[in-house]
Amino acid sequence: MAIENLGHEYEFEPQFGLPERLPSDEFIVWQGSPNVAALAYSAFHFKKLALYFGALILVCAWPALESGAGFMAVLSAIKWIAPLAVIGMATLWTLAYFTARTTVYTVTNKRVVMRLGIVLTVSFNLPFKQIVSADVRAHQNGFGDITLALNGANRIGWVHLWPSVRPWRIAKPEPTLRAVADVQVVAEKLRDAWTQSTGLAANAVAASSAVQNDRRDGALMQVSAT
Repeated sequence: MAIENLGHEYEFEPQFGLPERLPSDEFIVWQGSPNVAALAYSAFHFKKLALYFGALILVCAWPALESGAGFMAVLSAIKWIAPLAVIGMATLWTLAYFTARTTVYTVTNKRVVMRLGIVLTVSFNLPFKQIVSADVRAHQNGFGDITLALNGANRIGWVHLWPSVRPWRIAKPEPTLRAVADVQVVAEKLRDAWTQSTGLAANAVAASSAVQNDRRDGALMQVSAT
């Protein structure tokens, strides 16, 4: 059954998360959006920013703490950095929230569609014939990223994809389904759809610890043609 566009933010979409209605011979295998918390932690480095501001607050408060000054003296020492920390972290979380809210990933039996953009919405259609492999990186609580490597003739600008892009791959950006729930289940659905569409056998290989240490993004599984 098709997922209709009912009461969501993008009323101009003929079908939710898609730039046009699917042909009669195409159907949705999976559709979802990034989890806000998982996206904030993995793509926006929310925890690292919290540690950074925590360290700054401690540095500012340390002279007053070391001298045994009272609570008001400590509060006065951090009166500027503490509000900046709250504003900075709130801004980052808000950005992650709106990014997750406006991002939709769709896997059909023929392609992957990525709808991205908070202000200016763009959609990228990635036919399975252009996808040569998919790397899965698992996070906590079943969330994770699925990175799609495209064949040599295809390239999408890194800025256009961010944050739905593999980190540190600037020269040849790799689209990434970020912070999706039940990432292993989604990866299996993607693998099965890719296999049925291309007629090629897919190979799912769990990466060894040595390979994981060599890979910057710590991919846990690679799906590619055998």
